Amino acid sequence: MAIKINHIAIVVPDLDEGTGFWADALGLRVSKVEDVADQQVRVAFLPVGDSNIELLQPTDDDSGVARYLQKKGPGLHHICLEVDNIVETMDQLKKANVQLINEEPRSGHDGVKFAFIHPRATGGTLVELYQLPHEDAA
Repeated sequence: MAIKINHIAIVVPDLDEGTGFWADALGLRVSKVEDVADQQVRVAFLPVGDSNIELLQPTDDDSGVARYLQKKGPGLHHICLEVDNIVETMDQLKKANVQLINEEPRSGHDGVKFAFIHPRATGGTLVELYQLPHEDAA
């Protein structure tokens, strides 16, 4: 099973201000900004090598990301691991008694399948599993 870091997600109260350090100071380029309505966030992606920094701004005060921001402040939200087969990976984790937040993968609007592993199972870090759409499925 091949695993790589797809992105590291950081919560920011304001996306424009949040990109300041990453884009202005470090010189990373914002490759895409999008609203993800079902997650109630606005997201900016900044490529770093084969991975991305993903900045998350909540768009609704009642969203999970907004509650996270209110409770913990801005900063690291989760690490996203890209896997070849999310169902097999989740089955493997279930067999190892790893606590998952999502029992089944969810589908994003872009064909990505994703699920989250509970921070209690990882030593305190929220981990997202990510399966990109297969080329032949397009």
